[in-house]
Amino acid sequence: MPVKLAGPKRSRMSMTSLIDVIFLLLLFFMLTSTFSKYGEVELMAAGQAEGVEERQKLFVSLGADSLELNGQPVDLTRIAGLIRSQPQDGSGHLVLISPKEEASSQQLVDLLAVLRSVENLQTVVLS
Repeated sequence: MPVKLAGPKRSRMSMTSLIDVIFLLLLFFMLTSTFSKYGEVELMAAGQAEGVEERQKLFVSLGADSLELNGQPVDLTRIAGLIRSQPQDGSGHLVLISPKEEASSQQLVDLLAVLRSVENLQTVVLS
């Protein structure tokens, strides 16, 4: 007489709890990670300026929709070139930035990012 050896009958595994765990892990990693890169902006307060007597001083006024270099309106894309073309004695330029109350912090950061490309430039943000 043949003996029938049958293994245990397998039931279908429920995927509901696995999907819940994957969703929770995905949500956790999305909320704890950052998708944007943070940049460093160097600021110097007006009282901390050292050795500025020998530098060529330039004044930048930053408004909500205006930008002026020494009282003349300029475009943000051209300000770095205009500062480079200013005469200097070899020690570089000192740019005093005066943001108006209606100017946003993003506009100030954009201006500082453009001015970063100028060599031998020191910026001081006036408050």
